[in-house]
Amino acid sequence: MLLSSFIKESTASLEALYPAPEARSIILMLCEAILHTPSYLHITEPAYAIEDAALPQLREALCRLEKGEPIQYVIGYAEFCSRRFKVSPAVLIPRPETELLVRKAVETASRIARMRTPYGRNAEPVRILDLCTGSGCIAWSLALEVPGARVVAVDKSEAALELASGQSFSKELKEFGALAPVFAACDILDPGQELDFGEFDLILSNPPYVRESEKCAMRPNVLDYEPSMALFVPDEDPLLFYRAIARWSVRLLAENGKCLTEINEELGEETEAVFRSAGFSSTSIIKDLNDKNRIIFYSR
Repeated sequence: MLLSSFIKESTASLEALYPAPEARSIILMLCEAILHTPSYLHITEPAYAIEDAALPQLREALCRLEKGEPIQYVIGYAEFCSRRFKVSPAVLIPRPETELLVRKAVETASRIARMRTPYGRNAEPVRILDLCTGSGCIAWSLALEVPGARVVAVDKSEAALELASGQSFSKELKEFGALAPVFAACDILDPGQELDFGEFDLILSNPPYVRESEKCAMRPNVLDYEPSMALFVPDEDPLLFYRAIARWSVRLLAENGKCLTEINEELGEETEAVFRSAGFSSTSIIKDLNDKNRIIFYSR
């Protein structure tokens, strides 16, 4: 079967679920993952034929896509901050919006590290805590972008922690002289739990913040496949994770430490008020490129 024919027919089969350009992009991702073909090959080599041995795997994967399963779960990875992270239905698929959180965190952590350079070998490493780590994409990105940083990442899901700790970045760790994050089980909503890692210079979080009432605006590929506990909060208490994050920040933030957390764009002021009420006198809302409320930056 010609590659161009497979792409055309498969794209059409997904157009009931996705707009045509997105459906085409999904099929090109599938071909790249299974056939290792670049996205332009069917154009530059219109006579390129798919080997018969690869067709059953392609068709099985296409069947999963036609049922609405996200392409990232089908191929087993997602791109985030120019790196490839393993994903499974145990974790939320990393979103492009969260890359802004990572960029701001890298800027902040790097600034802290530079301030300590005069101490030479005696300089304390930047200590970073990632709450609700999921796939570990935030924790790993910070560990690799801020070499020498000591990153601790927590989640209540054992399946998520297993996947996050198993991300494959051994080559990058050696190349950058970085330290792998430490992953630990912790339910941040449980006020009785403790973390025995000392204080942190930077605390990050991308917690569940989508209200149950917002489900009606979401696609089946999210609702039917991604873990609901990583996405949704009750309408009657949509800020419960932010109150917990504030409590943990009060307990674990070092003197002059900084915090960043991703938020529901519709609840920016209300979320900022949570951190002000917890005693953080310096708070601000960071907007994304679409001018939507995306992050709360706060400190004492």
